[in-house]
Amino acid sequence: MKIFTNSIKIIVLFLVLLPGLSYAQLNGSYILSGKVNDDQGKPLVGATVSIKGTSNKTSTDTTGKFSLTTSAKLPYTLVFTAVGYQPQEFYIKNANSAVNITLTTQSLLVNEVVVTASRKEEKLLRSPVAIEKLSITALKQSPGPSFYDALENVKGVQMTTTSITLKVPNTRGFNSPNNFRFMQLVDGVDMQSATLGVPLGNAIGPTELDIASIEITPGAAAALYGTNAINGLSNLFTKDAFKYQGLSFYHRQGLNHVGKDRLGASSITEDALRFAKAFNDKFAVKVNFSYMQGQDWQSDTRNDQNPTNLKSANPAYPELTGTSNAAYDGWNKYGDDALAGSNTVSIKGITVDGKARPNLLVARTGYNEVDLVDPHVKNLKLDGTLAYKLSPTTTLSYTYRYGKLDGVFQRGNKISLQGATVQNHKVELKGKDFLVRGYESIENTGNSFNVKPLADNLDLNHASNSAWGTLYGNALKAYNGGVLTSANLAAAEQAARAAADKGRVEPGTPEFDALRKTIIGINNWDIKSSLIPNAPATGGAALWQKSHLYNGEAQWDLSSKVKFVDLLVGGDVRVYSITPDGNNFVDFTRPIADRNTPLADGSFGKDVIYKKYGAFTQVTKTFFDEKLKLFGSIRWDHNPYFDPKFTPRLAAVYTVNQNHNFRFTFQNGYRFPSLFEALSYVNNGRVKRVGSLPFINEGLGYLGNSYTQTSVVAFNAAVNAAGGSDQAALANRNLLQVANLPPARPEQITSFEVGYKGIVADNKVFIDIDAYTNRYDGFLGQVQVFVPNGVTVGSDAAVLAMLDINRDPTTGTSSNAASQGQARYRVYTNAKNIYHNYGSSAGVTYNFYQHYTISGNVSYNKLKAQKASDIFVTGFNTPEWSGNVSFGNREVVKNFGFNVVYKWQQSYLWESPLVTGTVPSIKTVDAQVTYRVPQYYTTFKAGATDIFNKRYYQYAGGPTIGGLYYVSVTLDGLLAGNNNK
Repeated sequence: MKIFTNSIKIIVLFLVLLPGLSYAQLNGSYILSGKVNDDQGKPLVGATVSIKGTSNKTSTDTTGKFSLTTSAKLPYTLVFTAVGYQPQEFYIKNANSAVNITLTTQSLLVNEVVVTASRKEEKLLRSPVAIEKLSITALKQSPGPSFYDALENVKGVQMTTTSITLKVPNTRGFNSPNNFRFMQLVDGVDMQSATLGVPLGNAIGPTELDIASIEITPGAAAALYGTNAINGLSNLFTKDAFKYQGLSFYHRQGLNHVGKDRLGASSITEDALRFAKAFNDKFAVKVNFSYMQGQDWQSDTRNDQNPTNLKSANPAYPELTGTSNAAYDGWNKYGDDALAGSNTVSIKGITVDGKARPNLLVARTGYNEVDLVDPHVKNLKLDGTLAYKLSPTTTLSYTYRYGKLDGVFQRGNKISLQGATVQNHKVELKGKDFLVRGYESIENTGNSFNVKPLADNLDLNHASNSAWGTLYGNALKAYNGGVLTSANLAAAEQAARAAADKGRVEPGTPEFDALRKTIIGINNWDIKSSLIPNAPATGGAALWQKSHLYNGEAQWDLSSKVKFVDLLVGGDVRVYSITPDGNNFVDFTRPIADRNTPLADGSFGKDVIYKKYGAFTQVTKTFFDEKLKLFGSIRWDHNPYFDPKFTPRLAAVYTVNQNHNFRFTFQNGYRFPSLFEALSYVNNGRVKRVGSLPFINEGLGYLGNSYTQTSVVAFNAAVNAAGGSDQAALANRNLLQVANLPPARPEQITSFEVGYKGIVADNKVFIDIDAYTNRYDGFLGQVQVFVPNGVTVGSDAAVLAMLDINRDPTTGTSSNAASQGQARYRVYTNAKNIYHNYGSSAGVTYNFYQHYTISGNVSYNKLKAQKASDIFVTGFNTPEWSGNVSFGNREVVKNFGFNVVYKWQQSYLWESPLVTGTVPSIKTVDAQVTYRVPQYYTTFKAGATDIFNKRYYQYAGGPTIGGLYYVSVTLDGLLAGNNNK
């Protein structure tokens, strides 16, 4: 925090100096005046008038008039801009020039410029890849309560909301809540959290008042941006302190959880402040602050993913269905993880209607997520920038960014973030044809915790699995005087569960709250059990992670020096430094037995280092009077744990005329395992989640000496049906499949894309169409395997070790996954199959009358079916069809506008290690109205997302989202005045 405090002191010092610096600008000046109208002849209020190449600007008043005090040397060019209008320039020869300007409505992106597609400015219509841009106009017209919600309406974007504070975009399939394949940048800084493994673009990124535009590139972008950009890229640009000056304020008051909701109608508030000031066209300062708080969306869907008819449950007990399913494994419930083969016991010797039944698999009762996670969330964002122009085209700047947030996100399990902080320090030197940037990101998870070990330890504090199973089995067999029938079996199950749970802490009691607080304060996830050596009296759930990310990069545009082609070169280096915590990351130089044990100084050993390097070059050349533009680029990336990789991209854009552009793109891309995928060593008692690097396997044996989880489940189902004896196990040994996991390698994508962008109907209709096909080789994912401890797979001892998950606790045999007989690992590894997916998207915008605009888009994404099963489920997690339609007018009558958006997507299957299930179709309506009071620099806005409160969830196990209703007021550009010189 010392760096944070010093940064604030510097910013405050410059704010104190503002009056004196401003006064110095008034010497030797003169006044230039004029008027600005719109294309209907009406005065245009709030239009910006600036001198090109300087920070000297002003704005028009309620009559459209302006006056600009300046000492600029003649001649120069005035630039006129306004939201929703095409920019216009006017050449000033002398101070007496009459300035009367008319700005033309620009509802379409005819002249928009983008930089993300090729890392340099180019016309949107001639981009070599699919790219979408949200300008300030589009962001202001979005019905969403924040600018980030506008991403949900972009063609081809699938949004995954894990919390109000955490929204993760994805494009073109293989979606996940932490999405390692989609990169988020803010002014060039990667927003992917190093240790958490989740993008934090909306949680610690720009404030509502400081966002200038957003560019989204769906599909592979690895050829220019390196690994972790193979599904797409979003690039958020903030407002330049030289160009956007003054004081701005924003307040929003919202309401969610309306209607039949366990929380009841809840308030959401957000406030933001922005101040920017420039001096003498040389120095500028910018400060942003925002704070949001409210009640989060909650994950409360209770679907059962392990119904009685499945082999992993109890098909021999058809009476036990619904709430009486003994092997219930619910969404958003923890401690009942029957599908994972943990938190279960197996009861034998059950007689129903006088006939013996097979062993009964019983899951612990567990706890619901809504009882474990505090729904109140807060999000603080603060940033400041100091910029100095070394020359008219070269700027040196320093930016500090700080974010603190609460929320819930999903990795292997759900993580509850409580006071997690991220800090960014960025230094950048940017010139006309070069860029040098370095930044550091510092993470600290604060008081966060893992939801599953919290539930596990709450239950195990009451009784071990073995003891709980004994209580359950005795009560079940004693029900109704020991006479069980098909008619009373369901009631007997409920009574047995109640008897086994008697005395456990229940939500809503002081005892529950006290024990919960104790567990989430302990940094050791090992489960309380006599079967785990040296386990603490109570296992913990704390998530204590600290890390540093250091990134340096540079690029140089050599086009002015190489005459026959446009040439761009660049490179970057990145280093992660992770502090071992004993649960997620460990010091691998320590002996295996000691990695999760703190040293005398309280640390867990040396920092873990992970790094990569990259360089690229891009060549562009035009032919046939600039109608054909060819792009060629190649990137080299190296991670010391893998062989270097080369990533090419070839593209062609053909312009039939200015308004019709066709593109063809081929590109390759590699993705090295992310930090968590490579080096995690999650110590979670029953199942240890381990990274993909081969040296982690040393001494553990999960690569070559393990059985797959699916085969172990099938094996135990058959053994239980046969009575559960050792003889039955040996007779069914052929059901066990050896995993034979390969050492991980980088994931590769090969992509081909075609597209068209065009303007038709006298510049009233904008059309954007693209189609793609992708080939994934070595797809990275997780597979769970079972290692027989001390013996080799295939032996009799190894076969019997696989029985430990379902042994009867009354026999004294271990009944949980952390037994002496076996160890379980969830391993990051590569899929054996090659996967193909393909799709297309189309968008149309029609400005049909004055400012009235209707637009819509539709996206199709499909995964090609596989002939053979794989070692794990890849999780395409994307609806085949989705889209939206919007209708609006930013000025129906003077200063009054509206926008309505209808969104829909098909039902689809969501697959993940935590929850697998069907996500129902989604159909929602968002709407907003705005009213501007230009003379007071004020805009009022009222709106709602999911205005009809049709509740939905975007992924299986995710939060249930409903209507969010809000009003807001924005004061923008106060104290801007005339920024002279």
